[in-house]
Amino acid sequence: MKTVEELLQLAIEEIENVHADEIFLVRDLFKGYEWNRLDRRSRLLLGILFLHWVNNSGEDKIIPIEKTSSGQQRYRKGC
Repeated sequence: MKTVEELLQLAIEEIENVHADEIFLVRDLFKGYEWNRLDRRSRLLLGILFLHWVNNSGEDKIIPIEKTSSGQQRYRKGC
């Protein structure tokens, strides 16, 4: 099983496949079965680390927007 840091790196790399102005969740950056195999703790930590990366990386193309009703952070990829 991959570490949360390795999963974060995979998520960051997968951003290239997201279209401009597309809204996504961190889980959308993974195949369904990969996301489902992660335990709840790892998913929560991955979400926190991804938001931290977006806010502190200088990456201005990814914009955090509102959270879903289930508390998941939504993002939009800029141009």
